[in-house]
Amino acid sequence: MTISAMDLDVKAAAMVQGLLDRKTKPTGSLGRLEELAVRLAAITGRTDGAFPMKAVLIAVGDHGIARKGVSLYPPEVTPQMVLNFLSGGAAINVLARQAGARVVVADAGVNTEGFPDHPSLLKLSLGRGTADFSQGPAMSRQDAELCVRRGREAVAALAGHGLDLLAIGEMGIGNTTPSAALCACLLELEPEVVTGRGTGLDAAAWQRKVDVVRAALELNAPDKDDAMDCLAKVGGFEIGLLAGAILEAAERRIPVVLDGFITGAAALLAWKLEPKSAAFMIASHQSQELGHRHLLERLGLRPYLNLDLRLGEGSGAALFLPLVDAAGAILKEMATFESAGVTDK
Repeated sequence: MTISAMDLDVKAAAMVQGLLDRKTKPTGSLGRLEELAVRLAAITGRTDGAFPMKAVLIAVGDHGIARKGVSLYPPEVTPQMVLNFLSGGAAINVLARQAGARVVVADAGVNTEGFPDHPSLLKLSLGRGTADFSQGPAMSRQDAELCVRRGREAVAALAGHGLDLLAIGEMGIGNTTPSAALCACLLELEPEVVTGRGTGLDAAAWQRKVDVVRAALELNAPDKDDAMDCLAKVGGFEIGLLAGAILEAAERRIPVVLDGFITGAAALLAWKLEPKSAAFMIASHQSQELGHRHLLERLGLRPYLNLDLRLGEGSGAALFLPLVDAAGAILKEMATFESAGVTDK
């Protein structure tokens, strides 16, 4: 994929900035809400501020590394949570309903015999979870390339039914561990700098998790300059799928709202595969995970919220979506100095 710099529409961004400057307020007084309106115009080339067709894509996968005790929860929670998503009972379902966004779940590789058909489920499984990367690569390079491709196909399918904005989330017991390994590799940082407590590990369990990440990196020796090699050796099916989803959305000039640390790891992969894709990403929040700040800085993204979240699922991305609507409403509904008969400065 090649994304031209012209895909960021400078003219549309300037038009929106000009309109904002004519609104009945001091210039720039709505701060980052104005910045958001301008950025969305630059990404999409549209100046109406309308994003009615929003979707939260939750990619789900299991991880062999979870058997090393890197999470407080057992692996069987992953398929159980998929059913919870599909029945509408998870936090992301509640928050997405509030934001007027549909939830779509992509089975990237859950350790189950299969899920029943559901209109909100995409069956894209590459297998029943990745291999334990403390013993060898998490997956083959061929599977790494395939999960990225399936992420692209998922977004293409969503776009076929109308998609103005894509928020991404994930679920998979143990998936902060491959995310930490990917960040340590791609950012060239020590494991303890990017490895967090995940579901709430105590100090001893956190140290074991750090040691697992360090040992896996030494064993597999992923090439920091080869994103697919990193994904294959220490990644996850759902992380690769989300990287592909980001790339496809960027190519279609659809804004991508990132959630937390795991979606950030996917964003790092997408950025390594196509550096210009970062211009199409929006950081909804900064999570409690240690590595999240580091990867956002590398991507050049400044989060809009800081609520000490660490749930995942796309929860932070969903909480951010009302800001998109607010930015659009300011563009469409707020009077200008001229229309309101108010004297400008």
